[in-house]
Amino acid sequence: MKAIVPNWSAPKHVKAFSSTRVGGFSSGPYKGLNLGAHVGDDLSIVEKNRDGLVQQANMPTAPIWLNQTHSTVVAQVNAPTQRVLDADGVFTSSSYVVCSAMTADCLPVLLTNVQGTQVAAVHAGWRGLANGIVENALDLFSGNVMAWLGPAIGPHAFEVGEDVLQAFVDVDSQAHQAFTSRGVESKWLADMSKLATQRLNKAGVTQVFDSGLCTFQNREDFYSYRRDGVTGRQATFIWIED
Repeated sequence: MKAIVPNWSAPKHVKAFSSTRVGGFSSGPYKGLNLGAHVGDDLSIVEKNRDGLVQQANMPTAPIWLNQTHSTVVAQVNAPTQRVLDADGVFTSSSYVVCSAMTADCLPVLLTNVQGTQVAAVHAGWRGLANGIVENALDLFSGNVMAWLGPAIGPHAFEVGEDVLQAFVDVDSQAHQAFTSRGVESKWLADMSKLATQRLNKAGVTQVFDSGLCTFQNREDFYSYRRDGVTGRQATFIWIED
């Protein structure tokens, strides 16, 4: 297994990492450590991948998995559960509750307050980001918060239409700075990390740490829906230890 550990200034008892596709038992288009149970892979293999991940990463409990629909719903959880929650983010202030967000190009956002007593994992596709899922997660925190932006499709690979640009500019006129024209009418390259940083900064989060990793360009390490269509999912995790 290969993991991406955030380089940020979170308290030591806050544990976090992003998985990659390296390792695991899945084959075909899902080859590697596929954690997605909704993508057409053999479910028994997905469970094997998930169980192996928990052991290799020394997780205190199995992660809380989400049924992600590009919503702005952030679930508040105070104990581990095997129930799959209908949400695109999960927040906890309890120790040993592993929050997770699955991605294959969308932006995983990890949040913690500076004391390390509250954490959240957020799945931020462009719709969720534009509609305010990051702000919804931040509303659950008290005190100063810092953020880590995990592996996602990078600014040289994410081509979008005018509708995506407009969705962000309608909320923040400065959002246009995160878009570069393709030189083709109504086609833009969007910088998801920059868009997320703008929203975080506007909400008062000044400590934003960016992994700078592109899922689309790094085939060996990451699944990418935009690149491959049928593919697996990696995930990003955060939890509090005493």
